[in-house]
Amino acid sequence: MSTVQDSITDNRRIAKNTILLYGRMLLMLLISLYTSRVILQTLGVVDYGLYNVVGGVISMFSFINGALSESTRRYLTFYLGKGNESELQEVFSVAVIIHFFTALVVLILGETVGLWFVTHKLVIPTERMEAALWVYHFSIAGSMIGIVSSPYNAAVVAHEKMGAFAYISILNAGLKLAMVFALMAIPFDKLKFFAVAIFLIALLIRLIYGSYCGRNFKEAHFVRPRNKNLFKNMVSLGGWSMIGILSGVLYWQGLSILLNIFFGPVINAARGIALQVQSAVWQFATNFQNALNPQITKTYACNQLDQMHNLIIRSSKFSFLLLYILCLPIGIETQFILSLWLGIVPNYATVFINFTLCIMVVESMSNSLMIAANATGKVRIYQTVVSGLQLSIVPLAYIFLKLGGAPWCPFLVHLIIMIAAMAARLFIVCPLIKMPIKKFIKGAIIPSCIVFFASLPIPMILHLTWRGGAIGSLFTITVSLLCATFAAYFLGLSLGERAFVLDKMNVFIHKFRQ
Repeated sequence: MSTVQDSITDNRRIAKNTILLYGRMLLMLLISLYTSRVILQTLGVVDYGLYNVVGGVISMFSFINGALSESTRRYLTFYLGKGNESELQEVFSVAVIIHFFTALVVLILGETVGLWFVTHKLVIPTERMEAALWVYHFSIAGSMIGIVSSPYNAAVVAHEKMGAFAYISILNAGLKLAMVFALMAIPFDKLKFFAVAIFLIALLIRLIYGSYCGRNFKEAHFVRPRNKNLFKNMVSLGGWSMIGILSGVLYWQGLSILLNIFFGPVINAARGIALQVQSAVWQFATNFQNALNPQITKTYACNQLDQMHNLIIRSSKFSFLLLYILCLPIGIETQFILSLWLGIVPNYATVFINFTLCIMVVESMSNSLMIAANATGKVRIYQTVVSGLQLSIVPLAYIFLKLGGAPWCPFLVHLIIMIAAMAARLFIVCPLIKMPIKKFIKGAIIPSCIVFFASLPIPMILHLTWRGGAIGSLFTITVSLLCATFAAYFLGLSLGERAFVLDKMNVFIHKFRQ
């Protein structure tokens, strides 16, 4: 009886957290769409491209933090699931120490190897080199703030306090909106102001997270760690995760650098727009995943494997469906949406976005498997194989570009490798958590494929045959959204899942009316 009650409580928490995160996402999406348009128009295509490629260089060093953050989240969530408060505080303190030294490493790498790369290898107009260096140095400072903030952010997610996470994120978006208004009014170098303002906002958000955690979580107070094995275990897991994070940073930022070297900063503006769309759209999947991820780790810690398997399958399928419902209309009417949104549409932005949407839809199904692998702590084979595949993206893309390939060739390489990586994850992770591969295929992949093939034809026929201008594009977007939604609901969900969705929608509508 207790297990059933716990399951109901967990489902309610997941539903509540999902609603909070989606409310945050919708507001942030509107702000992001507006600010991206204004920033592009205010900075201009060249400066916008410079900000994306120069700021991206320092991201290549912050992969160390990404790996250790994964380890921190895993250990905090695991010991929360175990209910071990003394170990929990020690884990947090160890994490603070590790991230502090990580920030120093990023500073050293950024101001030596990274600085040399920016000044000697990137294609930057001479008259904008000074502004580009402002962007670079403040990006390093902002990255260091993000690194030392990671244990606090991880604590908020591990405790599933998504309300606080949502409100702080909304404040962050609101500050960036205010910064955009200031950007339009200032009389001096706008790119320099933009770099400084982004840094100051990151600093303020860091202070807010620290204050919240200190007031609400017992473990968020530093103690001198005594368990030396914790250092070893957390760094070891982080070390293997580092390979995966490094591969991710290399193929995302590496592609931006390749495009800069072969085609210049104007193409980076198109890449920057694609990344903006990716960031906004990806939240549809990650919000649901963030609500489920702590439960996946906690059920493993409690040895509730059947419940863990169901959470993994539900996370993968729902992530795909939520993302696909948004991606289908955007992908079909990309050019119209960009014209409406930006006014100025950089060359290749449309094709870059289409490839990026396809990559995200494939990758959306992988997150729950990654969380499951981290929950076990046995990530050596997983990271070696999957990261090896991902690391091949940049060299393969370089070969294609060197042979005279078009700017979209790296995105095609990226898509093919991500499909292969998804297959590799299945064959590695499922045996680790004692889940039959057929169960995942039947529960997540097959329904997702059915939804894709059932919903695509009608919108595509409309797009290719009807030339109705803006009205025709809006009609096609509406039809695409309806086709994807109905296919997802009637073909992608089981009867029990439909009942679950309807129940949560009714609860949300009832609370909204009150």
